[in-house]
Amino acid sequence: MSISRRAFMRNSLGGAALMSLPAASAIAAATSPAAPALPFKLAISTYSYWHFRTPKVPIEKVIDEAAALSVEGVDILHRQMESEDNAYLQKLKRHAFRNGVDLVSLSIHQDFVSPDAAERQKDIDHTIRCIELAYKMGIPCIRLNSGRWGTIKSFDDLMAARGVEPAIPGYSEDDAFKWCIDSIQKCLDKAAECGVVLALENHWGSLPRPKASCASARRSIPHGWDCCSIRATSWKTPTTN
Repeated sequence: MSISRRAFMRNSLGGAALMSLPAASAIAAATSPAAPALPFKLAISTYSYWHFRTPKVPIEKVIDEAAALSVEGVDILHRQMESEDNAYLQKLKRHAFRNGVDLVSLSIHQDFVSPDAAERQKDIDHTIRCIELAYKMGIPCIRLNSGRWGTIKSFDDLMAARGVEPAIPGYSEDDAFKWCIDSIQKCLDKAAECGVVLALENHWGSLPRPKASCASARRSIPHGWDCCSIRATSWKTPTTN
């Protein structure tokens, strides 16, 4: 019978550990069921320590906090980064590695809901640049938004409307879906090249009917480098309300 080196080391180390225990403890350890695998892992968004209201909280500080809480990952908000210089990107990657924390996602801001093709192209270019930033930091996923109409100018009024805005006069939600889908498709080749998944979030305020917009866009993009990022609190339900 052959045995792999991995199995040999596991069995040998396990046996050595049991031999160092009293008999009763060794029997209990050998017969106790294995701990169940965790159903999911946790990550902290750097935005959770900032909220745009105070001076920027350094990304390194959030990585330190995640490590102290035994949280396995950090989601970096692009607008919270100090710069896009490669030296800074590698500094963040090294700091996360030394603290045993994974950089799991890069959250970015862009807005594809615009009838102006030139404006949409600016956000396409921004998304492609952020894909490259994620690649340099070893981040496997980008969290992106579809955008919104921008017809409600006051944030307080937008809050009162629960993020649902009227369309720009002369356009419909179908137009907005098409702009978003076409824009995301223009980013997918770069995503595939860099091995970075584009996760379209059903973010609060992004298009009317955020759950439907995410599902509709996802079905319309036949590509292996996109997915939906589900934000449960963005759905209007009795529980989330």
